[in-house]
Amino acid sequence: MTKRPPITNHVRELREKNGQMSQVTLGKTIGVTRQTIIAIEQGHYSPSLETAFRIARVFDVGVEDVFGWEE
Repeated sequence: MTKRPPITNHVRELREKNGQMSQVTLGKTIGVTRQTIIAIEQGHYSPSLETAFRIARVFDVGVEDVFGWEE
């Protein structure tokens, strides 16, 4: 079993709550690829701090509302 990073996220839920925003649209809005959004949502990739802030701003929420950290 592969250990997941301690960073959790609610990106998919936020996209769905905001008019079913596509991964492509979110990626283009924040300057990353659809593949990066997929990797973030699946917990395979922890975004840079800048990308995390950009995602939070798209949904008009705080970074801590999008991302969490599990010890």
